[in-house]
Amino acid sequence: MTKLEAKDIKVTLTKNPKEKPDQNNLGFGKIFTDHMFTMDWTEEKGWHNPEIVEYAPLSLSPANITLHYGQSIFEGMKAYIANGEAVLFRPQENFRRINNSAERLALPKLDEEFALTALTELLKVDKDWIPTAEGTSLYVRPFMFGADEFLGVKPSSHVKFMIILSPSGAYFKGGLQPNKIFVEDEYVRAVRGGTGFAKAAGNYAGSLIGQKKAEKHGYAQTLWLDGVEQKYIEEVGAMNIFFKVDGKYLTPELNGSILPGVTRDSIIKLLRHNGETVEERKISIEEIYEAADKGTLEEIFGTGTAAVISPVGELFDGKKKVVVNGGETGESSKKIYEQLTGIQLGKVEDPFNWVYVVK
Repeated sequence: MTKLEAKDIKVTLTKNPKEKPDQNNLGFGKIFTDHMFTMDWTEEKGWHNPEIVEYAPLSLSPANITLHYGQSIFEGMKAYIANGEAVLFRPQENFRRINNSAERLALPKLDEEFALTALTELLKVDKDWIPTAEGTSLYVRPFMFGADEFLGVKPSSHVKFMIILSPSGAYFKGGLQPNKIFVEDEYVRAVRGGTGFAKAAGNYAGSLIGQKKAEKHGYAQTLWLDGVEQKYIEEVGAMNIFFKVDGKYLTPELNGSILPGVTRDSIIKLLRHNGETVEERKISIEEIYEAADKGTLEEIFGTGTAAVISPVGELFDGKKKVVVNGGETGESSKKIYEQLTGIQLGKVEDPFNWVYVVK
């Protein structure tokens, strides 16, 4: 099948450009740019018909296979203006991960190089939508779903890949604010052999009941434990999680049920570059409780694209409550947040060549 290139992308610009939003009142995921990228796949043609078109609703059959069986995956990344240029942060890793997700959900893999080219061309068209106010960014959402009109359980023979863009505000308007986390011991998020390592839509649907339960108890997020013994820590909300215990950083090992976060990987590399000790291994909730009792639990923070760093000020499992660092954001969390966002915005040295300039 023919390898697609930038010249193959048909561009149809909107005749009705929208007014740009107030950069100080963006929120997250509520506003969308003028254009989107779309591409089709069939068994006969492979990937074809790449287009940049006006952002608009989709027309779907009520029998769309994904509405019934959830054959859908997505990614999340951000674009910034750094030193006057549009940049992305490690986008190659996101397209590599979406292919891992595609394989797990029996969807066709992308040409990762062309996917990045498509995103680059879309960003060129909507570059003026990238906000520049402090803490803001252009959130990038690539996604893929089965498009067959068929009420039968099988891999779709027609697939859609799209990219939409959403200017988003600072995750923390008042700076890094610790969250209170509820330890979930009834429901589980994922198990090894399942889809936990993939960024599959169904993973997030299954997590919503835990979110509702946490909020009912007055907590912001859910700390998920493993699906077999329900004793080992996996993720917090939709983020990976780190613990600083007795001067060392601990994070759950990737075991097939944990999403391999790009931010997680970046922070591990950055911490080790800074001379810190990072252990990727099984971590039981009891180990964290014991560290809290001994006074060696220094900090907890979640990591993900949206927040970068999300400090945790309190853990509660319905019986035992642990207050972390007096309920305040720790110095290590602040330092790693400033260092990573500084790299993303071109304010500090990028020793890993992570920043990709849109040209």
